[in-house]
Amino acid sequence: MKTSIPRIIIAGTHSGCGKTTTSSGIMAALRARGLVVQPFKVGPDFIDPSHHSVVCGRASRNLDPFMMGEDSVRSSFISACEGADIAVIEGVMGLYDGVDGGDMSSSAHVARILDAPVVLVTDIKGMSRSVLALIKGYKEFDPRIRFAGVIMTKGGGEKHKAMTTGELTVPLLGWIPRCDMLAVESRHLGLMMGSEDSRMKDAGAFIEEHCSLDELLSAAANTSEISAESGSAQNECRARIGVAMDEAFCFYYRDNFDYLRNKGAELVFFSPIHDHLPEADAYYFGGGYPELYGESLADSFCKTEIKRAADSGRPVFGECGGLMWLNRSITTQDGNKYKMTGLLDADCIMEKRFVALNYVVGKVTEASIIPAGTNFRGHEFHYSRTVPDADVRFSFTLERGDGICDGKDGITAGSVLGGYTHIYFGATHR
Repeated sequence: MKTSIPRIIIAGTHSGCGKTTTSSGIMAALRARGLVVQPFKVGPDFIDPSHHSVVCGRASRNLDPFMMGEDSVRSSFISACEGADIAVIEGVMGLYDGVDGGDMSSSAHVARILDAPVVLVTDIKGMSRSVLALIKGYKEFDPRIRFAGVIMTKGGGEKHKAMTTGELTVPLLGWIPRCDMLAVESRHLGLMMGSEDSRMKDAGAFIEEHCSLDELLSAAANTSEISAESGSAQNECRARIGVAMDEAFCFYYRDNFDYLRNKGAELVFFSPIHDHLPEADAYYFGGGYPELYGESLADSFCKTEIKRAADSGRPVFGECGGLMWLNRSITTQDGNKYKMTGLLDADCIMEKRFVALNYVVGKVTEASIIPAGTNFRGHEFHYSRTVPDADVRFSFTLERGDGICDGKDGITAGSVLGGYTHIYFGATHR
């Protein structure tokens, strides 16, 4: 398969420079012009893509070479772009920030893989002429990057604009004044989810006013054809998998859903907070914020119904927030303790700062619902600490990452498996 779709990467000088607001605003402005926009996010993040998805009406996809490999980045990009007019890709951290301070999985790395021009978002608050040196350094650091131009954010008045743009030697694609109305609230894992705060949808008119979308579209069209091997054909339905999807469980890689469907799964989405457990052959609980909905989860129909399903031998898999739900209890930072399903002999305690933030490389060393010998890659980011009983069995041994404790992850009990790693299913192999 192949594509020549116009595409652009909205990268930044650093985290917090305005990438997400700018990217989402550009997506909204392009949609207002009648274009079908396919959004993407560089890296393993779940929250920024939720804003993209709300704005674009299409599921945003993660592009992460460390987890996926370069070929899968291309194939995921090409397949997701079917039916779209343009692809807008939000970068991660600073343009050149990759794994362990290297190039791997940086926005620049993805730009080269996809032959995508780069727009640099630059926070100019507290700067004047110095921003020109900053931009020059980013432009010249890697000559393989096709530098489309710059968008300056958090600008002041007209005098500030003159001081920051008068000697600019790259295309100025936007100069955005500070606008607190578009700031989205944050919490311990990042911004509020797109379903909770949809102000990014309102950023389109603001971006249209302060950015040159015509120039951006021209830069995005200056791309070559890229190709990848066709993905495997979808199998006939072999199993029905219940997937938890609500305000408490909302962190999933969209490619994982495609992987399951291609393997012959019918996915049935439900809310552990609001719904009864649907009839299914297996159940998948992703990450999210179960700690914020502890009382509702403790009183839910699903809490007892999932126990009956597990007792009958049906596979149950939980990752991060899903692990917390499968544990006996969650204790919040305020000291409130809520009973969870108790399918795993462990308890969860919320901490005031993150406990782990890392890419994960691991192997299934003890058979569970995932065969022993399976290698996997993924990511972990959590503020909770899981305290297991001394006799629990761990299924995963990590070469990289923290896991639950001592490089072990994936507590397994019967047909139940729960770990902190968000596994990218397409990268698993034996």
